[in-house]
Amino acid sequence: MSQPIDTSKQSDDFDSLVPVAMIVAMAKNRVIGVDGKLPWYLPEDLKFFKRITQAKPLVMGRKTFASIGKPLPNRLNVVVTRNAGFSHEGIRVCHDLPAALELADQHATIEAAEEIMVMGGGEIYRQALPFAQRLYITEVDCEVEGDAKFPDFTPTSGKKSNA
Repeated sequence: MSQPIDTSKQSDDFDSLVPVAMIVAMAKNRVIGVDGKLPWYLPEDLKFFKRITQAKPLVMGRKTFASIGKPLPNRLNVVVTRNAGFSHEGIRVCHDLPAALELADQHATIEAAEEIMVMGGGEIYRQALPFAQRLYITEVDCEVEGDAKFPDFTPTSGKKSNA
């Protein structure tokens, strides 16, 4: 299963008390989504996702939240959107990523969560990568056409295992 990769490149725009982690399942060609949906169904990876993110604050984009359709239980769900009128029961809305990470950091500090989890989509991953200290990556052994991709990055250290 996936292991974290330590990116160790904290941005100056946000100073977190709690580590920021990103969790993603991606194809070999970095595709993470097709028309707002995951391009695969992997029960083991879904169990891994649930186990890793349980009781940790989640940060996601509006499209990712729409694909799920409801807040994930037992976790603070922070949705990033530019839409000033967006709201949904059971979530917190922020209008930029630094504000979302700050809210998640405050919650994680109060609740003693070990990390903040960024869970997509493509644009949120791109913006969050400079803040991330850990990446949990499941590489799916396929290449698919899709409209959402995980950004390129250069790991500075860490462990890798194939799913």
